[in-house]
Amino acid sequence: MKCQLCGKSATVHLTEIINEQMTELHLCEECAKDKGIAGLGQPFGLQDLLAGLVDFGSAAPADKKNALQCSNCKMSYDDFRKSGRLGCSLCYEVFKESLSPLLKKVHGSLQHIGKGPSIDGDGFDAKKKLQELHLKLQNAIHDEAFEEAARLRDEIKQLEKEIDG
Repeated sequence: MKCQLCGKSATVHLTEIINEQMTELHLCEECAKDKGIAGLGQPFGLQDLLAGLVDFGSAAPADKKNALQCSNCKMSYDDFRKSGRLGCSLCYEVFKESLSPLLKKVHGSLQHIGKGPSIDGDGFDAKKKLQELHLKLQNAIHDEAFEEAARLRDEIKQLEKEIDG
């Protein structure tokens, strides 16, 4: 795409919507600087986003949070706020109270689920299905529904065979 002012290659693309009217502007970096468009040349990544969100909905008073320090890597909460990065895996436990609202906001959950192996092309999550079946099996045994438990046991065995391939 070409700069709308000078014809060079456009690297800055702006979209403005005012009163349901969309206007797009494509500029080279030089023309964008001449127009006074701020923030050029400054990379923006996940670390910057996390640093900006770090105080979202936190319940702990700021003084208490900033006084926290990881015993393993010596990182303070204030250091985390500045960098947007944790120092080590222990930091998650040390800053748990302050990180929980942030992680919930960013990831939508506090529990990492990850991706499991697929059995078919529909994105079927085999590990999750297996966990659900084991839970149903435990409930069936508890309720003394032995025919249902046997059926679930067989289904679990079949699913495990398919996963192992």
